[in-house]
Amino acid sequence: MSDVQSRAIFEPSHELFRGSFRTFLAKEVLPHYSEWENAGIVDRAIWTKAGQQGFLGLGVPEEYGGAGTADFRYNVIIAEELARHTLSGLAFTMQNDVALPYFLSLATEEQKRRWLPGIVSGEKITAIAMTEPQAGSDVAGIKTRAARSADGDEYVLNGAKTFISNGQLADLIIVVARTAEHRHRGLSLLVVEGDTQGFTRGRKLDKIGMRSQDTSELFFDDVRVPAANLLGEENRGFYALMRNLAQERLSAAVGAVAGAESMLADTLEYVKGRVAFGQPIGQFQNTRFVLAELFTEARVARVFIDHCLAEHLSGRLSDDEAAMAKWWTTELQNRVMDRCLQLHGGYGYMNEYRVARAWRDSRVLTIAAGSTEIMKEIIGRSLGL
Repeated sequence: MSDVQSRAIFEPSHELFRGSFRTFLAKEVLPHYSEWENAGIVDRAIWTKAGQQGFLGLGVPEEYGGAGTADFRYNVIIAEELARHTLSGLAFTMQNDVALPYFLSLATEEQKRRWLPGIVSGEKITAIAMTEPQAGSDVAGIKTRAARSADGDEYVLNGAKTFISNGQLADLIIVVARTAEHRHRGLSLLVVEGDTQGFTRGRKLDKIGMRSQDTSELFFDDVRVPAANLLGEENRGFYALMRNLAQERLSAAVGAVAGAESMLADTLEYVKGRVAFGQPIGQFQNTRFVLAELFTEARVARVFIDHCLAEHLSGRLSDDEAAMAKWWTTELQNRVMDRCLQLHGGYGYMNEYRVARAWRDSRVLTIAAGSTEIMKEIIGRSLGL
């Protein structure tokens, strides 16, 4: 499997950044990650440490405390390294790739000055609250409502959200709420601050995998949100969501391929050293064939994802191509993790082996950020079907 440094899409400055992030993970994250998995949540201090090192708020202009680095390849490096180490609890990509673009593209000057410095420093953790108990992939079916107060200075927000990443730690939550009855032209984005009266965090959801990632329920009971916290135009939230989904799906695909490559490398080393019937299990034809297939599929996926990344950097990545990338790579990741676990035998089912956590954590990725079935619908419609 080719090393990431041989990929033409990256320049020397990107590899220096990758080295810095790997050092940060080795020093600040890996020694503590098992504790966070057992606790079911990461230590909030890791966010400010990441902010101090310049790993948050990538692309935020200098006047708001950022480095002004709008090059998405730096985001990709963070996503890849987190995936390679199976560190799903660190939802930095949620902040950098999913939530931040809304603040950068939609916030007013006053909002940027109020929120962006904290996002960069890690003092303000972000979340986006779309999914509801009865509305997942169908964003237009959202029931959470926000009505203008009589004086127009506030929105009164009522509803519930679920499956919200960063839900327990988030300080700034972009809430997708219905402000008019039209399915698509009736959604708005409101930023709810974590200490707002009437806003409560429900239980941290008990998931199969991603144990240290604080996925939560959120409740809004007559929450009074200042009109100054409206992000973008009223009733135009659906279109803002659609504009950002391609990057979110590409980010998921990037992590899926990196995670698959990393587990294949681990498994290759394991089968070279594990002996059965007097020989390394890697010398059995079944093992060779399984790994030959998976390494080939991972290489094909890598080439396609780097193509999609180049298209995204040039502003040409289409919704249907992002959907192709997302469903194919996350399904591939699931196949890789399952077969790598099988090759580890009984040891693969033990939590002390990373493949066990990788297998659990990867399962949700064919559902999150748009399920495989929804991705195929998007592609099918692009074909005129």
